[in-house]
Amino acid sequence: MWWFAPTVAPPLRLSLAHARRFHRRAVLLDPPGRSLEAVLEHLAWVQIDPINVCGRMQDLILRNRVTDYQEGDLMRFLHGAQSTLAADVRPAFEHHHPETGILVAFPWEAWPHLHGAMQLRSRSRGAWSGRLTPRERTLAAHILGEIAVRGPLSSEDIDDDRTARKVWGNASLAKATLQKLFFHGRLLIARRQGIRRFYDLPERILPEAVRNFLPPDSITSLRWRVLARLRQRRLVRLKREELTTVEDLVRAIQIPGCPPLHCLNEDLEKIESTGPAETQAPLLLAPLDPLIYDRRLTSALWSFDYTWEVYTPPAKRVRGYYALPVLQGTELVGHADLKADRERRRLTVISRSVRRGTQVGPALRSLARFLGLSGTARPFPKKD
Repeated sequence: MWWFAPTVAPPLRLSLAHARRFHRRAVLLDPPGRSLEAVLEHLAWVQIDPINVCGRMQDLILRNRVTDYQEGDLMRFLHGAQSTLAADVRPAFEHHHPETGILVAFPWEAWPHLHGAMQLRSRSRGAWSGRLTPRERTLAAHILGEIAVRGPLSSEDIDDDRTARKVWGNASLAKATLQKLFFHGRLLIARRQGIRRFYDLPERILPEAVRNFLPPDSITSLRWRVLARLRQRRLVRLKREELTTVEDLVRAIQIPGCPPLHCLNEDLEKIESTGPAETQAPLLLAPLDPLIYDRRLTSALWSFDYTWEVYTPPAKRVRGYYALPVLQGTELVGHADLKADRERRRLTVISRSVRRGTQVGPALRSLARFLGLSGTARPFPKKD
């Protein structure tokens, strides 16, 4: 299917301050959304990450965007408090983003557009997501048969003690095989216990409305991917072929010092009505928050050079292992490297660096309460 774009409107010129106010409002930091379902629909996806240093990525993203959000609400939303949701009442699902491979929560409208990436992975090389090896192929047939009879299973429920080859972390063959079947769309996550995944057959999880989908053509899926990125970040750099597919839905934006950008036409009202930020108090952002995900844009628009340093060697870290950027009004004013000490019930401030005059204490105490901790503390001094 092809889209015929109307006459292209001239770029909309915004000052740096106006663009920043719009950006935080467009990604639902100002004000937050009315419900988790509405926020997921607005953002197109929410990134999921198992690392839990001072809260998991998805919870740190959503606590600033969903009124009264509690730690773990996304997983309860996806899988139900007792993990017994039937297919036709499941509001969303977990899967890997077709372009980046990251694990995210998607609304069901995304499912048909993941099909091409699933097929490509099933034919490609790759120890973690590529085609099944002969050993994995044999075990996969056994696993699928067991799940068909027994229902959702985790890797620990598979009677096979072999270790996967060429997979990081000495993963079991069962875990590696389940992961590949998930990457290929032959299994879906039915429920979780902590970070432990229980997989089931897609026909038991897919709602009837999407169960017998027809894979869309490549242009339609490209249009969906571009629109999803625009919904996720709201200010986006587009390649020429990407712009062609969504030209009828976007407006060019010019901001001093920034690369050429586009926003959705549906966001133009937010640009016109954007006033001073409603939330002037400092906010602790997730390391992969939609506002700062594009490092080049973050540097140009927000004058903030930020890298999530979890995978950076310790000697090369600038801010710390799990440093959270601090947003105050229309300024990114620093960071705080934090760790939840569950035993002491304190949010430990490993280090922090914020602009003089910034009162970051309330934001730290707010995060501590969110994590069920009684307060904040400095780390114990190292012993000689």
